[in-house]
Amino acid sequence: MRRTLSALILSIILLPAISYAQFRKYSNEFLNIGAGARGLAMGSAQVASVNDATAGYWNPAGLTGVKDHPNINIMHAEYFAGIGKYDYGSIAVPVLENKRTIGFSLLRFAVDDIPNTLFLLEPDGSINFNNTIQTFSSADYAFLFSFAQNLKETEEKTISFGVNAKIIHRKVGKFATAWGFGIDAGLQMHGNNWHAGIVARDLTTTFNAWSFKFTEREKEVLYLTNNEIPVKSTELTAPRLVIGGGYNFRLGSSVKLLAEANMNLTFDGKRNTVISSKAVSVDPSIGLEAAVKEVFFVRAGITNFQQALSDTLDKKKVWIYQPSLGAGVKIKNVMIDYAFTNLANQSNPLYTHIFSLRFNLVKKETE
Repeated sequence: MRRTLSALILSIILLPAISYAQFRKYSNEFLNIGAGARGLAMGSAQVASVNDATAGYWNPAGLTGVKDHPNINIMHAEYFAGIGKYDYGSIAVPVLENKRTIGFSLLRFAVDDIPNTLFLLEPDGSINFNNTIQTFSSADYAFLFSFAQNLKETEEKTISFGVNAKIIHRKVGKFATAWGFGIDAGLQMHGNNWHAGIVARDLTTTFNAWSFKFTEREKEVLYLTNNEIPVKSTELTAPRLVIGGGYNFRLGSSVKLLAEANMNLTFDGKRNTVISSKAVSVDPSIGLEAAVKEVFFVRAGITNFQQALSDTLDKKKVWIYQPSLGAGVKIKNVMIDYAFTNLANQSNPLYTHIFSLRFNLVKKETE
C-alpha cells in the first residue's frame, strides 16, 4: 500500500510533464499566486497602479515608479498547514536619472520533505526496515529579469513600457528536472488621478523542457503499480492578457482611496470564469486601498469568481468568489504589509496570513 501511495504521489507531481509538446491549461500555475502582501490583499488588482519592485511580477512597466533609490521586496507564505511554502523576493534599481529601471525577482513554491516509500516494501509484501525512507522536494522556481523605461513624461500624463525575461526551473527530487523560458511585456499610463495598464504574460509562449532520471529498480516499481514512466517532453504555457484601470479619490484632506479593476483574459479554452468561451475566458479582480496620510493603509479585494453547486437540496449553481483583506504601515523608508487571503475559493477555505516587507536602500548622508 505504501509503495503504491509513493508511486501515486510521484505520478501526480509528474503528470503535467508526461505529454509531448502541448499546451496545458494550468501550466506554471505557481506564477499566478501573486507577489507582495499589498497586491494579494487587493485581490491581485495591480496591473495599473503597481509602482514598486513587485511590478516585475505584476507589470514590468510599473518599475519606473521606483525613483532615486533601489527598492527591495521580500515575502514568505505557507499553505496547507505549512506543507506548501511560497517565497518571493525582488529588487528594482533606477538608472539614467530615473528614466529607466532594471529589476530582478525570484519566486519559489515548494512542497518539501515528501517521503519516498517506493522501497519500503519487499516484493512479497513484507516491510524491510533496513531500507531507510528518504525524502525529496518538489520545487518550482522562477527568475525574472526586468527592464522598464518612460516613453513619455509630462505634468498631465506619464507612459511607461516594461519587459520581463523569465527563466523557469522545476525540480522533483532527483526524478525530474525542467528548464523553461518566457517573455512578458507591459504598458502603464498615469494621469493626475487615473491609472491604466496592460500586460501580456508568456507573450512568446513559455515552455518547460522536462527530462527524467529513474533507476531500473524505480522503473520496475512504477511499472508494477500501473504508473506511466515519463520520457523527455515539452510543456507549453499559452499567452494571457491582463488589462486594468484605477482611480484615486480624495476623502478629505488626509485620506486617499485607490480603486482598481483588472480583467484577466486567457485563450486556452473554457474556464470556470465570469465570461467563458472557447475563444477567451475573462476573470475579473477588484481591489481597494485607503491611505491615511500615506502612513497607514487598509486594503480589500475580490477575485476568482466561479460557479459552484449550492449546499441546498436543489443544488443550484451559485457564484462564489475569493475575498481578501489587508493592511500596511509605513515607517520612514520601510513598509510592512499584511494580507489575509484564500488560496482557493469560498467552497474550499484555505486562508493564510501573509506578511511582506518593502524598503528603499537610502544612502546615509555624511557631513
